[in-house]
Amino acid sequence: MKKMTTNEKTNAESNNEQETMSKEKWDELIRAVRHNGLVSLKKHFDEVEVQVLNQEMYGPVFIYQVKDDSNDVYACGFFLRELITLFQSDRNPAEWMASFFVELMKTKGGNLLPKPPESEEETIALIDKVLVPQCVKAVQEEFAPEKVHAGLELNEEHGPVIEAGFPSIREGNNVCAFPVHLLFTHLMLNRDPSELLLQGLYKIREEHGMN
Repeated sequence: MKKMTTNEKTNAESNNEQETMSKEKWDELIRAVRHNGLVSLKKHFDEVEVQVLNQEMYGPVFIYQVKDDSNDVYACGFFLRELITLFQSDRNPAEWMASFFVELMKTKGGNLLPKPPESEEETIALIDKVLVPQCVKAVQEEFAPEKVHAGLELNEEHGPVIEAGFPSIREGNNVCAFPVHLLFTHLMLNRDPSELLLQGLYKIREEHGMN
């Protein structure tokens, strides 16, 4: 039994919400989320900027940029749905959002968003040479020496996916899979796509009492 992520659905819901809300209410929502993100990040960084882009498949994406003490710029993108969920939860928004920049700042000299591929060939090359190897390596290292299956697969409903699972689990759900376009979008937002797979795998372990 293969388990697909719900992230794709919740992000896609942004487009549905836009259709059901008035333009005034929608613009108000975007401004509120944008503002809350700025306030949260300014608790950790002095200089913060934000740009809101509309991603065709996942709706509004909030690109925040911060500067470190050396005046180097770091950028990271967040989906509308995940920020709404974050600000409505009991979690600490400032710490969660800042953690992505703290990780990026381990590489000195700044880290802006990757340049989007300009052709289908470039996109395929990025997927084959960067996205898939990065995800496979991350999940295998995380659970070593336990054997973990990971790789590119074709799902009838979702198309190309990166799938990961535990061959040692013989009964019930033993794999998680995420659409390549979702993982690729995370990569283009300076987010680690392997984190989605790791979260899915840890949830599987929890379901089977392996933690």
